[in-house]
Amino acid sequence: MLSDKQLEASSVVANNTMNRERGLTGVNSYARELGFAPITHLSVCSTSPSWLDLCCGEGRALSEAASRLPASAVLTGIDLVGPLSPSPATPGVELITASVGDWTATRAYDLITCVHGLHYVGDQLGLLTRAASWLTPEGLLVAHLDPNSISWADGTPAGRTALAALRAAGFTYSSRHHRLTLRGPRSVQLPFVYVGADPHAGPNYTGQPAVASFYQRRS
Repeated sequence: MLSDKQLEASSVVANNTMNRERGLTGVNSYARELGFAPITHLSVCSTSPSWLDLCCGEGRALSEAASRLPASAVLTGIDLVGPLSPSPATPGVELITASVGDWTATRAYDLITCVHGLHYVGDQLGLLTRAASWLTPEGLLVAHLDPNSISWADGTPAGRTALAALRAAGFTYSSRHHRLTLRGPRSVQLPFVYVGADPHAGPNYTGQPAVASFYQRRS
């Protein structure tokens, strides 16, 4: 098992392909992966809608959304690698190069997404519990989660236990789409302590190499 710093230096996590070209709509899009159009959700939230995209890649979806939302919209993208293609900054869009494990929101968001990003995060459950507190009262959190990537420290599966704890905390999970959702902010305490991760776990349901996360029971 590796620490988060070691994990983020691995080629599996610090990759330059994940979520790079995914746009807002179309075949390879956020609308398809999330099962709804982000613009539709944001348009009914407030006059100044806000979207936080974790593991955003190039931030294409955020940039495309900016042109369809009010100028007062707040669009924030976090990515470990950051944009690789030089392009002019899009007004209203802030792209931050940082580890999602270290970064903390300073405001609440109407929409928080993590499209296939948890597959490359060490403490997946820790990020989910933190993000749950970053939602506005009508906010929506959607993230792709592979329960098979969550294990106990001895290597035995912990995915079912993790899902049960997440559901008890208010999350819902679609096993067909591997989508975890939460509506409205809350303080979440899960009975897990993160102990490390393995970037050599092999491909997950996407067919791409992914990270395995290991936990102990909280005493």
